[in-house]
Amino acid sequence: MLRLERCLIANGGFRLGADFAVRKGRIVAVLGPSGEGKTTLLEGIAGFLPIIRGALTWAGETITATEPGKRPVAMLFQEGNLFAHLTAAQNVGLGLRPALRLTRDEQAEVAAALARVGLEGLGARKPAALSGGQRARVALARLLVQRREIFLLDEPFGALGPALKAEMLRLVADLARESGATVLMVSHDPQDAAQVADEVIVVAEGIAHTPVATAEIFKDPPEALRAYLGGG
Repeated sequence: MLRLERCLIANGGFRLGADFAVRKGRIVAVLGPSGEGKTTLLEGIAGFLPIIRGALTWAGETITATEPGKRPVAMLFQEGNLFAHLTAAQNVGLGLRPALRLTRDEQAEVAAALARVGLEGLGARKPAALSGGQRARVALARLLVQRREIFLLDEPFGALGPALKAEMLRLVADLARESGATVLMVSHDPQDAAQVADEVIVVAEGIAHTPVATAEIFKDPPEALRAYLGGG
């Protein structure tokens, strides 16, 4: 279980409060108005922003002060963060070894990850030779090889068209179910949550609220979410 116990995450002068738990293996959408702290929440869990009060725990172990690279977390950013001068396979290999000195077994693991996300045979291509959807799949394959227990997705598919984004979300859900990973995914589109999320966290006015079952929250939205949905 991922637990944030009376946490306060600092992002410059902004503060986000969070006091909730997410059960292992759940897919949770993080919704709310722009600038209210959705990315701050993910970056606090990942260790890129400090938690100045409270405790962050995973599976009963406190990781509040653990270095980002030593947390059971892999994060996928909006831009995908692919390196233009590296091939798709090399970009994925970074998830295993930053120096890219991969063993044969690790090279096979990279190839398997690319195949799993639908890019078999494309490992030698550089990002410029791939479509937007293919680049998103490369970033997802890199997430996969890290074998972390928590996936944090900061709206990595926002630039894709509706059909392709829906396809990528289904792929994320499939990968999470296969690996048993817990997923928190930021989105500005409630349909993303409706499609794949078990639960929804609403972030508004400096608070990340307790997760609520997706069907329940859309049936009777809390005031913060209702105002957001009403605003389009």
